[in-house]
Amino acid sequence: MIQTLPQALLRQADTRGSAIALRYKRLGIWHARSWSELAQDVSRLAAALHQLGLSRGADLLIISQARSEALLLALAAQWLGGSVTLLDPELDNRQLLARLRPTFVLAEALDAVQQVRSIDSQPRVVLYLDGRGVNASENPGLSAFAELSVGVTAAPPAPVTETTATAFVFHPTTDAPAQRLSHGQLLEGARKLVTREALSANEEALAARVFAASGQARYLLAPWLSAGFCLNFPEALATRDTDRRELGPTLVLGTRESYARLEHWARERLPLPGTLSHRLYRWAMVPQVHVFRRWLGYWLIRRPLLDVLGLSRLRVPLLVGPGLTEESAEFFAALGICPGNWQEPSTPRVLVDAPSHLISQSV
Repeated sequence: MIQTLPQALLRQADTRGSAIALRYKRLGIWHARSWSELAQDVSRLAAALHQLGLSRGADLLIISQARSEALLLALAAQWLGGSVTLLDPELDNRQLLARLRPTFVLAEALDAVQQVRSIDSQPRVVLYLDGRGVNASENPGLSAFAELSVGVTAAPPAPVTETTATAFVFHPTTDAPAQRLSHGQLLEGARKLVTREALSANEEALAARVFAASGQARYLLAPWLSAGFCLNFPEALATRDTDRRELGPTLVLGTRESYARLEHWARERLPLPGTLSHRLYRWAMVPQVHVFRRWLGYWLIRRPLLDVLGLSRLRVPLLVGPGLTEESAEFFAALGICPGNWQEPSTPRVLVDAPSHLISQSV
């Protein structure tokens, strides 16, 4: 029985190794990795981390936006029995870092590296993803993620099997205690979500926001490993809307803020009030009307608007946290999108995407 996230990865590699597991965009070009390639990548990274001394019970701290490299390194640490602490790179994490005294750190770029280097207790290993402005020669223990597994030939230990082991640790911005999620909790929740939403390996999901939220692990990463669908990473936050339109994801994870951002982005592009085009838009967006009017309004207005938003293929949008505002709910309902928190039995079935903050804070 599958008991940990790395085991779920290996099962997908064994059963559907050639299927696309992950895509990421670099310099405007999409790159794809199959499940078997992904398992090999994680295995090599686990061997490299093992050589650096990361072992069962250790913690890997990651300060990064949603990046494929961060995800692979997280799975590699969990392969060895370690936990992964995720922090938002847009926040000032220095006080928390001083309290945590991390030993192994992955920092996305210069700002995150500087936060780590500002604390008195220096980590043993600090890896960076974006080397612009980073001077590794002046900082012992600082090295590029791209060089981590270069030259590593030894095989890693067998992946751990303890379902109660901590997989992720999340630190709220308040004084509340840290939230720890075990492998068993994540996989059990993923199985429920997969069943409830009828998720399949044919889904296309977009991860466009920081991983430092438990909703990402619960409702995107664990279901991805459980159902075996494709997880896509945009090139940057600035390109997420364009990248979403290119992909047309079928599954997205959003918050109230991310849905509101997408709504605002759409409203800015609507025809000016008083124009014939705006009157046509309002005519087409009225819900609960005659079937012919709904059909005509769909093809004239709503479907083109969904295409512009990258939501025309959306099947399972997930909402975490507070529900949408009344205005946002009305806007998306007019488009045939009724997002809701899947955990709440009284909430209607979830139906939309969410970028940045809407996208995974997902889309």
